[in-house]
Amino acid sequence: MLPFLKTKTALIVASLLVLLALSLGGGLASKGVDTASTYENLKLFTEVLSIVQNQYVEEMEPPKLLQGAVRGMVNSLDPHSSFLDKESYREFQVDTSGSFGGLGIEITIADKKFLTVIAPIEGTPAHRAGIVTGDRIVKIEGIATEGLDILQAVKMMRGKPGTKVTISIWREGWTEAKDVTLVREVVRVQSVRSREAEKGIGVIRIRQFQERTAEDVESALEKLEKNGLQGLILDLRGNPGGLLTSSVEVAEKFLEDGKLVVYTEGRVKQQNMRLAAHARRPRLGFPMVVLVDKGSASASEIVAGAIQDWGRGVVLGTTTHGKGSVQTIIPLSDGSGLRLTTAMYFTPKGRTIHNKGITPDIVVEPPAKAPEPQPAELPKPQSEAEELKKDIQLQRAIEILKASQILGKNREKSRTEAQAR
Repeated sequence: MLPFLKTKTALIVASLLVLLALSLGGGLASKGVDTASTYENLKLFTEVLSIVQNQYVEEMEPPKLLQGAVRGMVNSLDPHSSFLDKESYREFQVDTSGSFGGLGIEITIADKKFLTVIAPIEGTPAHRAGIVTGDRIVKIEGIATEGLDILQAVKMMRGKPGTKVTISIWREGWTEAKDVTLVREVVRVQSVRSREAEKGIGVIRIRQFQERTAEDVESALEKLEKNGLQGLILDLRGNPGGLLTSSVEVAEKFLEDGKLVVYTEGRVKQQNMRLAAHARRPRLGFPMVVLVDKGSASASEIVAGAIQDWGRGVVLGTTTHGKGSVQTIIPLSDGSGLRLTTAMYFTPKGRTIHNKGITPDIVVEPPAKAPEPQPAELPKPQSEAEELKKDIQLQRAIEILKASQILGKNREKSRTEAQAR
């Protein structure tokens, strides 16, 4: 330890060394970690910390410096790993409960710098304002988003219901960003909606994979089956993902018992998992079409990939987002947390989709929209009836299922005639 370090600085470094020793000596340590080299590299941190502690224009509190160092380290890993302070960790725990306060936007960091919309959640302030997949959020309340991690951005957009927040949106084809002022509200996500597109053809739309999603899908299937379900469209467009376990529970409703849904591989043995279908009553007796687009990410890609690999249904639409990493939430001793990428996931046939996405069996692009360089306001979403008429991907899925029904009836007729002879 350098002799001129202040006591506070020494305490910070000592704390880091203790944490390092615990991590390197614990059972989860990865093979090949060079302990001596890591300690050697801490000398640079010690040197910088000493200079900041002694010469920075303002005196900095040790906890703030330590959290800043940890946050910078984790942010340098990938866009999905983050350090969560105590408040952020508490907020993060509500993300999969289906109810939270905010705008209703699922975001990512694109190209390692751009805060980008994966998908707006239907029925939320962001969706009603016309924000769409691929929009870049360049400012929040006038503060540039470049350099922010995802959770910092989420924290800035959330707030007390009824309060306003202004975000600046840039869309491909625009010459400048557009300010959009939204009113925060409690976002209650109804993850599953279902309806009949036509007689015998059901549509189940999953907006997000939450704790109850599989149960809601089961209820939707039972309702559609009572009306004579002969073909199903599983709509995962604009679904940013959610819980890994929920995606497996949904996929297994359409796969034979024992079929692999997804497997994960990480550096630590505990992160290597093989998750297979174990549904009590899988639905195998009708054709399926799975709709996807660039807003379909993570858990959505797991479901689409499993159904595609096993030939259970046709995947239709456009190439998905391409998020194939698994994040583990690790609680820390002081009440903060770590959201850390710990594994990559693979489809049953061993495909990795990270930064690649799922390529549909049938590519159907949505109608091209003329760019608006300087829109007066963002276009508002259409009603469900209007969307159904203009939804060429959905209409194509209906055509495919109708053709499957006709082929099935013809095969049954030929079989019956052959038995009669």
